[in-house]
Amino acid sequence: MAQGLYHYIAQAWKKPDTKILRERMTEWRKTEAVTKVDKPLRLDRARALGYKDKKGFVVARVRLNRGGHKRTRPNKGRRSKRMHIRKNLQMNYRWIAEQRAQAKFKNLEVLNSYNIGKDGVNYFFEVILVDASKPEIKNDSTINWIAKGSNKKRVLRGLTSAGKKSRGLRKKSRELKVRPSKKAWRK
Repeated sequence: MAQGLYHYIAQAWKKPDTKILRERMTEWRKTEAVTKVDKPLRLDRARALGYKDKKGFVVARVRLNRGGHKRTRPNKGRRSKRMHIRKNLQMNYRWIAEQRAQAKFKNLEVLNSYNIGKDGVNYFFEVILVDASKPEIKNDSTINWIAKGSNKKRVLRGLTSAGKKSRGLRKKSRELKVRPSKKAWRK
């Protein structure tokens, strides 16, 4: 049975050509941490997450340093109870990448993101952003929800997919623990 184009793109990304990807990551390391790109690298993934090739959609590549999720120890000015360094940062790398893209492009809203590679030093993500003020977005019935006032700066409030996962709001995690707290459910 014949498959579509996106099926073959997805199959190619399951086992990518490491030589080509390594060369690309070497070039990406020399660029800025948040860079606007013309087209998504993983077209199948971007389309599945809501990307369309029309005005108002922007794709940004974000480079993050790996490691370093442990808090640094304060060197002075705390009582002993607050000098702890044992707790790690709870946010996942994808959510951090989305927040950095939001900080760079303040007039855009983050729709979603996906991983495009990692090497010994960096993680690389592509973040899909939407300009909610464009008439092409406002007239598109599948994406015009992002133009509502309740979706402003949604990445900073943990409302994207990566944010919800990091906050423990997926279905399986809710079976293990009650998130948000029981007090919040009563309100």
